[in-house]
Amino acid sequence: MNELNLNQINSELKKTCPEKNQYFFGHGKLLLTGEYFVLDGALALALPTKVGQSLSVKYTPSFSPTLSWKSFDVKGNCWFDSKFEFWHFKCLDENPSEEALFLQKILQQVRKQNSHFLRDGVDVKVETHLGFPLAWGLGSSSSLIYNIAQWAYISPFELLFKTHGGSGYDIACAQSDGPIAYKKITSGPNWSPIYFHPSFRDNIYFIYLGKKQNSRDAVAEYSTRRPIANSLITKITELTQEFLNAQTLKQFQAAMITHENLVGESLEMTPVKDLMFSDFNGAVKSLGAWGGDFVMVATEENLTSVKSYFSQKGLDVVYSYDDLISGPLESLSKDSVKMGFSNHLIH
Repeated sequence: MNELNLNQINSELKKTCPEKNQYFFGHGKLLLTGEYFVLDGALALALPTKVGQSLSVKYTPSFSPTLSWKSFDVKGNCWFDSKFEFWHFKCLDENPSEEALFLQKILQQVRKQNSHFLRDGVDVKVETHLGFPLAWGLGSSSSLIYNIAQWAYISPFELLFKTHGGSGYDIACAQSDGPIAYKKITSGPNWSPIYFHPSFRDNIYFIYLGKKQNSRDAVAEYSTRRPIANSLITKITELTQEFLNAQTLKQFQAAMITHENLVGESLEMTPVKDLMFSDFNGAVKSLGAWGGDFVMVATEENLTSVKSYFSQKGLDVVYSYDDLISGPLESLSKDSVKMGFSNHLIH
């Protein structure tokens, strides 16, 4: 799939919908550092994307209320259409799909967290719209869970942990307008907006590898390697700090290479550059679950050269940093926020 005009698509998603009763939007995500090890307490740097997912709700009085759900892809095509009753959120489809059963699980968990959710005598019509292709792995599930939690006024983190699973960094990204530092500890998710706006970001690009990685399978494989040594968690945390503190492109590239090698050695996996891009002039880093979705590259080459290189590899989705990543909050500065963590369990 060729590049899409993400800014245009998502500006449409963020427009108000006067014909809808409620409207919610969650950002997508990219995990820059700490992949896998964020599950065991390593400090991670995560970037909300400009692209995301919207959820709109319309209510209509009814004597036999049902929930009608339609999901639309980035091209406006309906890829999911299902109906549920309100008592136990039983799917009314003749042969419920895997997606319908997953949504049912989410809705049932929502009811456990908020017993008043969808108890009124109204038909409810929900529409979700994605601002990126489903296959990209930018957080179609996490942004959905975040939007549903906002709709039901419950904890999005608790909803994630009891349905989809994971570290929770993607939920923090869904509700953030700029880069975050994230750390999962025993008392819950700790995260904070941070100032991350490298002066060399024009040298950073994101490339889609052409296949979606199943994060749950990747996490399951990682779990077989537990317990993870505390020294390894500490080293990943230190590397995240190096990413944050990098003043030059060379320092950033060095941190990327060290991170890739450390994760590769720990999980007995080959770094993506060695595997696919050994002749590339720059550093290449896997993002999230290794083996799919996006990679980040940092290079002195310009956008035209980068696109040319990866096009020859059959990879045509290449975005610059500023085209894809949501920038830091205007209220932040280099010195105003470092690691002032707070526990954001609901909003």
